[in-house]
Amino acid sequence: MRPSRRNFLQSLGVGAASLGIAHESVGMPSTPPKAVKPTTDEQVLFVGDNIAIANTEYGKVRGFILRGIHQFLGIPYGADTSGKNRFMPPQKPTPWTDVRPALWWGNSAPQIMEKRYANPYASFVDHWNYDDVSEDCLKLNVWTPALDTQKRPVVVWLHGGGFVNGNGIEQDGYHGENLSRLGNVVFCSLNHRLGALGYTHLKAAGGHPASGNVGNLDMVAALEWVKNNIASFGGDPNNVTIIGQSGGGAKVTTLMNMPSAKGLFHKAVALSGSSLAGVNKEYAEKLGLKVMEEAGLKPGEVDKLQQIPWRQYIDIANRAGEKMADEAKRLNLQRGGYSPVADGVALNEGVFFSDPQHFSADIPLLICSTFHEQSPSRTDAKLESITLAEVKEKVKPRFGDRAGEIVDAYAQNFPKARPIEIWALVMSNRKNAIAAADAKVAQQKAPVYVAWFGWQPPLFDGRMRAFHCDDICFWFYNTDLMLTHTGGGKRPRALSEKMARSFINFVKTGNPNGGGLPTWKPYTSQNGETMVLDDTSMLVNDPDRQARKSLA
Repeated sequence: MRPSRRNFLQSLGVGAASLGIAHESVGMPSTPPKAVKPTTDEQVLFVGDNIAIANTEYGKVRGFILRGIHQFLGIPYGADTSGKNRFMPPQKPTPWTDVRPALWWGNSAPQIMEKRYANPYASFVDHWNYDDVSEDCLKLNVWTPALDTQKRPVVVWLHGGGFVNGNGIEQDGYHGENLSRLGNVVFCSLNHRLGALGYTHLKAAGGHPASGNVGNLDMVAALEWVKNNIASFGGDPNNVTIIGQSGGGAKVTTLMNMPSAKGLFHKAVALSGSSLAGVNKEYAEKLGLKVMEEAGLKPGEVDKLQQIPWRQYIDIANRAGEKMADEAKRLNLQRGGYSPVADGVALNEGVFFSDPQHFSADIPLLICSTFHEQSPSRTDAKLESITLAEVKEKVKPRFGDRAGEIVDAYAQNFPKARPIEIWALVMSNRKNAIAAADAKVAQQKAPVYVAWFGWQPPLFDGRMRAFHCDDICFWFYNTDLMLTHTGGGKRPRALSEKMARSFINFVKTGNPNGGGLPTWKPYTSQNGETMVLDDTSMLVNDPDRQARKSLA
């Protein structure tokens, strides 16, 4: 089954005339990254005692030059978080006197690694990259065209995996080399504390008041490192864009609502994920007390909790979380477990973006989601022939008695969509993305741009569809690196160049226009302006509004 080479939205029967479509403008001709087809067969990697040396406030680092881009991997921005530093705000790294090698990735944050590669389909598609796992994980990576004083725009990547899994180089599509070269920008990625080690709120148990947000405070510390050091890498600390996907998208919106992050970034991009509130403080404090109980400790014995091996601690915390499931239901929490806590100090209480005077009001925001964040038939061809009645049964666990009404609404909105496509659209609905856009645009100071990624790779007989994570490598000009997401070649590269150039324009100016996509109008709640990204991209007015109404 071959995906449409026109536009998936039109193939579902959503008419151009009814949507007010702005057709694609002529962009720059599609060309592969220089690294793919070098013009000469000369040396491309340079590494040595006097090559790629940069200054930081803690000491000098030595990286390498690959295909003209300087790369520095595993630079410390914080101290080891084990022992007395566990559950504490990040501390400064210990300065060094020798030139520190920055030639390999920093450790991944502690997380459960058992059976990480158990699913052969998922392992093939994402081919995750993981290095050692330890609490000494506060490291970042830098890609830059040159070590000079040019003051290039800076991109800071926040990885996905909820607030529990992942790392800054989890997929090859996360690499910053090609975007750095294409846009003359500095690209950074980072690791930070995750899960129970990053978000156990122990204030009520005698722990540090900010213990429920130390994972996010790590990100703030990384952004402070960027502010203080990125000029030595050819970057401009006064032009920083944060971008994250899935859980990383939620990291973006929480950082936009952390007082300590004010002034550390100037534009933001949330892909396939956002958050409009932190974890309920009452629940988080009770969960912290439950952790102490599960560990056999009394309130005030947090120092003993700091000495438990991290793997054992995660198991203790997860058991505590399971025992708090009823409490989460009682409080009607959208997000329980371990993630940023709305403590009113480190992270704002209430609904994010509700204050038009908040610093986040001045930050332009780009929001994107994919048509098929979930594609149920990716590894099960039999589901391609599912009926609409069967789809209604499949979505009942999520939507209950309203399942039939919701499926019918999507089928009416997308009259030519097959039942399997309706299933994917319903389970991948844009409700949260649009809620974030509506909240942000109501501040009425900085523009919001909304995109919907519909490009489908010709892999797994076309059943992958426009899946969760697929758009990342397009924004970063890495479609030829992430072959298991794109298939490679000129077709994905053509869209990637337009998306990457539009992203670069947004990074530089806060406006994505001029990169080869159609004229991209800022989002308004009235019209729902949405850039549909596909082989033929188009700006449309809220193409799934009627369907989304059924989700309310």
